[in-house]
Parts: sequence; C-alpha cells; structure tokens
Amino acid sequence: MFDAILNGLTGLGTGFVNLHWSNLVMMAVGCLLLYLGIKKDVEPLLLVPIGFGAILINVPLADLMGDEGFLRTIYNMGIANELFPLLIFIGIGAMTDFGPLLENPKIFLLGAAGQFGIFLTIGLALIFGFPKLDAVAIGIIGACDGPTAIYVTSKYAPHLLGAVSVAAYSYMSLVPVIQPPIMKLLTSQKERTLKMESTTKPVSKTTMIVFPIMVTIIGGLIAPKGLPLLGTIMLGNLLKECAVVSRLTKASENEIANVVTLFLGISIGATMDGKIFLNPQTLLILGFGFLAICLDTVCGVLFGKLMYLLTGGKINPLIGAAGISAYPMAARVVQKEGQKYNKFNFLLMHAAGANTGGQVGSVMAAAIMLSVLHGMGII
Repeated sequence: MFDAILNGLTGLGTGFVNLHWSNLVMMAVGCLLLYLGIKKDVEPLLLVPIGFGAILINVPLADLMGDEGFLRTIYNMGIANELFPLLIFIGIGAMTDFGPLLENPKIFLLGAAGQFGIFLTIGLALIFGFPKLDAVAIGIIGACDGPTAIYVTSKYAPHLLGAVSVAAYSYMSLVPVIQPPIMKLLTSQKERTLKMESTTKPVSKTTMIVFPIMVTIIGGLIAPKGLPLLGTIMLGNLLKECAVVSRLTKASENEIANVVTLFLGISIGATMDGKIFLNPQTLLILGFGFLAICLDTVCGVLFGKLMYLLTGGKINPLIGAAGISAYPMAARVVQKEGQKYNKFNFLLMHAAGANTGGQVGSVMAAAIMLSVLHGMGII
C-alpha cells in the first residue's frame, strides 16, 4: 500500500519525494534569516527577501530559476547585468552627507586605511587556492558594503553570490559586536578617553556640489573600470546637494531604493540552492569574510593611533574603526564606545567623517581592483 502511494506521488512529481537534505537545511537557513530580520531587526530590508528567496529556491521541481522561472527573470534583469546594486548606490549617495568629511579632510585617510583588510584577505584567499576572481569577490566582503560586494561578485564570480552576499550583510549587521573588543585591545586608556575638539569650519554649498563631480572625474580617471560604482553613488549625492531635483532625490531614497532592494534580496536568495550552496567553500568564504572585517577594523584603529602620534594627541584612535563602509552604523559604534570611557566625549561627527570616507574608500578600492585586473588581462 505504502509503495503504491509513494509511486503515485513520484508519478505526480511532488516536491516531497524529490526533497534533498540540503534543501531542508537551506530552508532552515532561510527561516533563520527571516527570524533575524523580523524578530531581531537585523537588516530586515534585505534579510527578509533573501530568506524568503532561499526558501523558494529550495522547493524541488518548482524550477523558479529555470529559463522561464520568475526568479530567473528578476535575476537576469538586475543581477546578471549589475543594474540593481548600481541603482541602490544612487539611493545611498542621496542619503550620504559628506559634510563631516569635508570639514576635516584628513579624516579621509582613515577611510582609506579601513580598506586594507580587503587586500590582505584577497592575498590569503589566493594562498588557499581560490582563483583570482573568486579571491577578489571574497576580499570585497571586507568593504562592509553590500552593494559593492554584490556588484563585484555578480560580475566576476556569480557562483559565489549567495555566500558573499549573506556574509557581507550578516557581518555588516554584526559590526557593533565585532568592533568594540578590537578597539579596546588596540588602544590605551589615555587614547580612548581623548576628547576631540569640534570642527568649526563651515563647508560652503558650492563645495558640497563640486565634491561629487570632482570625485567622479578624478576617481574615474584613476580607475575607469570602477566608474559605474563611483559614478552612481556620486550622482545620488549630487541630486541631494544641488537641491533642485527634490523629486528625484526622494525617489532615489525611497521608491526606487525600496523596489530594487526587494528584487535584489529575493534574487540573492534565489542563488542559495542547497545542492550548490552547502559545501566547504561556503564555510571558507564566511570565515574569510569575518577575517576581512576584523582586519579592516585593526588597520583603521592602528592608522588612527598613527594620526594620534603625528597630531600630538589631537585625534582619538577609536574613530579609525569607522573607516569601514558600514554607514552610519560604524560611526554610532565609535560614539558609543567613546562615551563608555569618557561620558563627555562626543566623537560622532568625527567618526561620521571617517565613515563617509570609508564609503568612498570601499568603492575606490573595488574600482582600483577592477581596473588592475583589466590591465593585467584577467578580466
């Protein structure tokens, strides 16, 4: 009787009969992402659609990523051609304030130092035998910038998109957990309690408008292959600062960003098929991604200590931790840690300058890598 029922179900092609253990594991992972997004409020705008996409793609025989599947259609129209992350960047640019960075330009160096972990991780990935383009996709997790990681990975290592995306957004949400122990370990009590003076230099409206234009031109000339990344974030910022296209600015921040985020998340989830996703390589990628974020923080804080010495103790090294691109989360972490050691310390605006520098720095790091790979004939 049981055999007859089983044979009947097999003939009907039901998902139950064709369910593989890896599909069940990834459905559980999808549910975990949904739990983190809904219950714990961890990057819900992305983890909810990613988690649901992971559940959808692991239902056998649905063929959602087949030639005619609706997830394949969404993937092709925005991930395969890198459109979705670039549209997200316009929204990020429209929401970014470069004022604190321009008030104290030397803080930009902390944003550059916060990207060293990317290159160190790439070197380690190459040592472990990853192909060059795979190593670049793994290292870019250290940018702590989801759209940058998605853009680079979808373009040059699409088979790693699910693992890299989940690592990038998971570790970005864990910045308040990952960074404080490193910040405390690398700084002295005297350094942590240093009170930085507020900057009083006003930034003119003209400067705020010229900045994204000049960064686009100079950055594009330095690393032309990364111009799509740099140009879109600067376009979004120009829309905000010029103050004559408020409708476009609001659309970039809201309607466009919201719709694209939904499609982006569900497309990433669609790459998390258990039979492909569950392998030792995925665990290595998650490990390297964690290491990249740690190394970024280490390099940023150490460079902050160097600036502390060179300025005669005028820069609190803690703000170096904000040199990553987890904007504005990393700046808030620095503010919280600074007040933990000195309740009269207000580091937020200084850290915001380093944080926006990290936003630009992560894009420039990706742009330079792409241009170097192109120059070497690898891409």
